[in-house]
Amino acid sequence: MRLDYPDPDVIRVEDTYYMVSTTMHFMPGCEILRSYDLRNWEHLAYVYDKLDSTPARRLEGEENIYGKGMWAASLRYHKGIYYVCFAANDTHKTYLYTAGQPEGPWERHYIEGFFHDCSLLFDDDGRKYIVYGNREIWLTQLKEDLSGPLEGGLHRLLVEDRDNPNLGYEGSHFYKIKGKYYLFLIHSRPDRWRRTEACFAADSLESEFRGGDVLDDDCGLPDRGVAQGPVVDTPDGKWYAIQFQDRGAVGRIPFLIPVEWRDEYPVFGDDGKIPEIFPVESTRPGYVYAPLVGSDDFKGALKTYWEFNHEPDRTLIRHDRETGIWQVRTDRVCRCLLQAKNMLTQRMLWPGCAAEVTVDGSELKEGDYAGLCALQACFGFVGLVRRNGGLFLVVRTVEPGESEKMPSEENPEQEWAAVPVGEKPVHLKLEADFSSGKDVCAFCYKEESHGRRWQKIGPTHQLIFGLDHFCGCRFGLVVYSTKEAGGSAGFREFIYRESDL
Repeated sequence: MRLDYPDPDVIRVEDTYYMVSTTMHFMPGCEILRSYDLRNWEHLAYVYDKLDSTPARRLEGEENIYGKGMWAASLRYHKGIYYVCFAANDTHKTYLYTAGQPEGPWERHYIEGFFHDCSLLFDDDGRKYIVYGNREIWLTQLKEDLSGPLEGGLHRLLVEDRDNPNLGYEGSHFYKIKGKYYLFLIHSRPDRWRRTEACFAADSLESEFRGGDVLDDDCGLPDRGVAQGPVVDTPDGKWYAIQFQDRGAVGRIPFLIPVEWRDEYPVFGDDGKIPEIFPVESTRPGYVYAPLVGSDDFKGALKTYWEFNHEPDRTLIRHDRETGIWQVRTDRVCRCLLQAKNMLTQRMLWPGCAAEVTVDGSELKEGDYAGLCALQACFGFVGLVRRNGGLFLVVRTVEPGESEKMPSEENPEQEWAAVPVGEKPVHLKLEADFSSGKDVCAFCYKEESHGRRWQKIGPTHQLIFGLDHFCGCRFGLVVYSTKEAGGSAGFREFIYRESDL
């Protein structure tokens, strides 16, 4: 997919495959994708527009939920109902959404307790279970309505990996296949950091689960192993796994892997190695998929590949669909762009991509910024600022560091250029290059008058994948105030393309 879709879960219903992935702090969240061949995917729906609307999710003050929010959802279909279950690491709640069709509408419920990286199982006898945990993987029987653990129901430790000096077992995917129970887990090799996938099997929920690693492959990227995800069958009985790999700053990218069954145990790829090329079959040959990222002229409804950085405040947004203007007004002063409300974002594409946008900063107030960013804790920004009454084009960055809150006093935001421009709109471009582990971005601009060519501005900026945000780098359209609230900026003609780097 070449995009940041970590922690996938996939099901098949008749001839259609559905995928859910971690969306963390982005809103709307919990995206559902659709496919007919397991290789090509398109957007289908978001499960929610917002969750509990906490101050941190609304970016109030200095609060945020970077690296938190929803993680590793379980997607299931049972007796005509679709289920999505996940825990949110900021509220420590477990959410359960249900719908009669994957497009929604989705109805929210809760499961009492906090179930990390959970997986639901609807057993043949009508009983319902949830499997979850880190290092210790537990199975708990749920009430009939899934509202919480069943008093007196089955509750047991399935497997454990307590002494692993790196990552212990987590990322549960639990199935009953042809009468046996299978538990798929991610962990790290104990001798060094390298993601691997394990599988354990048992004849009953009360018996011992036995197994071990089934996938230990980095696909040529040293120790960036591929792991964590589901197995799924095709209508004609073939099996595949979908697991993700860390690809640096662009994020965690899913891999499709053929699976065979030998002696009632799964064999991934070619005896645990992922083949580069293998056939896949479509249940709807010739189907044309809508892109997961792309351009937007802002005429008509907002494209589905946009997500807000946190919960938006739509009272501050004016979308003129006739002229194609996306206008954002500020209502407070904030320290840096990471706390900016109503930032529109899109995933970046591996091995490289570029975005262009036109920004009108004529209504910015003193100290206001508006432009295009590479959204990470170590962000890069190119855009306009009003300073001493005039507009300047600036590049601002935060260098990669260890702090969980960026920018920090030890790692402050830096400004690399300040070019005076007029009050007319300015065209901005941000290019990202993730090939060969470069993980860099560069900035360009041109003024609307005179048809000038793109001019590079500022340095090439280093990007990283960090646990502070725990997601891949994204393009962001951002407006924020540093001195007084009430200013605004307009965006038009967003163009997404392969990188020119």
